[in-house]
Amino acid sequence: MNFCVSMMRWLPVVSLCLTVISANAVIETYEFSEPSLEARYHRLSDELRCPKCQNQTIADSNAPIAKDLRFLLHEQLQSGASDDEILSFMVDRYGEFVRYRPAMDSNTAVLWYGPLLLTLVTLGALGLHLRGRQAIKPALEPSEEEREVLRARLAVRDSNPERQP
Repeated sequence: MNFCVSMMRWLPVVSLCLTVISANAVIETYEFSEPSLEARYHRLSDELRCPKCQNQTIADSNAPIAKDLRFLLHEQLQSGASDDEILSFMVDRYGEFVRYRPAMDSNTAVLWYGPLLLTLVTLGALGLHLRGRQAIKPALEPSEEEREVLRARLAVRDSNPERQP
């Protein structure tokens, strides 16, 4: 029992140490020759997707490939490459998937226009469905002749005391 109590005292300290270690594992610092390069670095690292994680930017990912891409991005910025050159290099090496906002071309047209096309098709189908329901609705209303027949049957039923419960 004493052992459990002493371990409970150390639990917050161990937890804090693990938090500090894990937080420091993600942080990388790069020296930039100009502040504008650092701003470009942050903008580009938020635009590039981690090839392993697939739903995180290279800025947010802890994957080794993301670390390598951040280093490569830093090197290319320091060597004077433009944003377009860097993005072209990354796309050539990893495919268009590496960009969160892929360029518009024949391969990515579905990504850009697919949601709009799907919305238009859905609205068109909904319109046809509602239009079809309105066309059927008047047919469900009994005609005047059918109403007369129903009234006559009700009158016969109401006048016959044997059939009433």
